[in-house]
Amino acid sequence: MKVIPLQLQGACILEPVVHGDNRGFFMESYNEELMHKAGVNYKFIQDNQSLSSEVGVLRGLHYQLNPKAQTKLIRVLSGVIYDVIVDIRRNSPTFGQWVGVILSEYNKRQLLVPKGFAHGFCTLVPNTQVLYKVDQYYSPENDRGILWSDPALGIDWPVSTPVLSDKDGRHPLLKDAELNFD
Repeated sequence: MKVIPLQLQGACILEPVVHGDNRGFFMESYNEELMHKAGVNYKFIQDNQSLSSEVGVLRGLHYQLNPKAQTKLIRVLSGVIYDVIVDIRRNSPTFGQWVGVILSEYNKRQLLVPKGFAHGFCTLVPNTQVLYKVDQYYSPENDRGILWSDPALGIDWPVSTPVLSDKDGRHPLLKDAELNFD
């Protein structure tokens, strides 16, 4: 497995070894021993999967407060997404900065999103399925978000009028969001 660090400390792309031939391919999408050898030392306890049937579905920007903050390992089973993370650790030199990456069924890349980051993605093709592992269970009382279109963040989303849930359309701006990450 190849680990590609991103400019936001702690976040990285993971590229699995893919064995392909005329029948298709085989890969280990998760191997705890290899992850630990690569310095990815999280105990994932739950898998979540979403299907977005339309192009332009935007989910995010989501996070959970401490003590139920989640590290996420995101991958695309089918389709293509533009995946975005925002550093929301107040004392971080990159606080409020974001990174966007393409994850797809074709590149088979995975994005590691540590605690202290808001996460969201936008579908680029119909019928996109996303699978992600988390190291904490969902906690409704700690569930928070930041508005996807916060002008202070200036995220360059691939759509201007995304398909949103009611909840995602009402998140606060970063300056007004409840944060407890240092």
